[in-house]
Amino acid sequence: MRIALTASSYAPHIGGVEEHVRNVARGLVARGHEVAVWTVARDGRFRVRTVDGIEVWELPAPLPERSAAGLARFAVRMPRAALLWSRAVRALRPELIHVHCFGPNGTYARVIARLAGIPLVLSSHGETLADDASVFTSSRFAAASLRRGLAAASHVTGCSQLALDDLVARFGLAPGRGTVVFNGIDLDEPVGAPPAGTGERYIAAVGRAQRLKGFDLLVDAFARAELPRDVQLVIGGGGPALEQLRMQAERLGVGDRVHLPGWLDRPAVGALRRGASVGVVPSRTEPFGIAALEVWRAGSPLIATTRGGTVEFVRDGDDGLLVDPEDTEALAAALAALIDDEERAARLAAAGSARVRAFTWERVVDAYERIYRGIGE
Repeated sequence: MRIALTASSYAPHIGGVEEHVRNVARGLVARGHEVAVWTVARDGRFRVRTVDGIEVWELPAPLPERSAAGLARFAVRMPRAALLWSRAVRALRPELIHVHCFGPNGTYARVIARLAGIPLVLSSHGETLADDASVFTSSRFAAASLRRGLAAASHVTGCSQLALDDLVARFGLAPGRGTVVFNGIDLDEPVGAPPAGTGERYIAAVGRAQRLKGFDLLVDAFARAELPRDVQLVIGGGGPALEQLRMQAERLGVGDRVHLPGWLDRPAVGALRRGASVGVVPSRTEPFGIAALEVWRAGSPLIATTRGGTVEFVRDGDDGLLVDPEDTEALAAALAALIDDEERAARLAAAGSARVRAFTWERVVDAYERIYRGIGE
């Protein structure tokens, strides 16, 4: 088939959606499909690049704004954007458009699919749940466009049942219409060197420092936990809340034991996770939880949030511990339990290492191919 994967963001930018779409694109090409990636140009400038031998079209995607000046800007920019999206359609002549993470990309893809009569698949990656900017709450246009996209789509998938349930509850998806397609992971991703200053024994978490990720809850739990003094907490990743976490650690008297190395590349993330005594995913909301798969892949024992999609695949007490991160006493107790009981930690780590083998990109591509074939029948 000729397939356009329409992503909210793409390489070289780093994130869960970017990794997902890139691996799916490579998997589809390896199976003989012709694939192009259409993504939103962050700077508004049109360009066509090649990534992994696949054409990546960075397309402007202006949307109307409420103010008179914003509407005027949209009126000026929209015709050129529409022309470039149409040019992308003519270049590939796709038999199917697959939207990943609905944003401006979804709005343009939805309109193009309707005008050209091309089947549309829409995949939610939890963007309506992990929405720090409250786009789908504050913008009537964004919410209405998503509703229209869900109604027009030949098939809808979600990274978890939680993500699909939110589409049903708030955006009009008919119950039972969606399919869960869990995320995948590269089991052989290269591992580099851990960040400087990391001690021999540490608890690790990785992600963008923002409220939804719950790192402030983890710092609080770490300060409360009865842990040996040589155990550090290392939180890798940049973000707007990084300095607040630093000040919180100082205020709680653990500033000398909380290490915040900032942004890390993928090999450094792998090294940090591999060396951890415990890997924690303390999110207030986690639509799926790729971080949990990363902990499993690294061979570390996992503590994961109960607030999200992780409960759909982590088996509590078997391949991880599920804890409500808002209950910082319970989270502190879980941290201390795995640091104190190395045998239990090793059992959880071994079970996670075995379980992660089921979350390959081959499985993800298999699921999407079944959906594509069903639309064509």
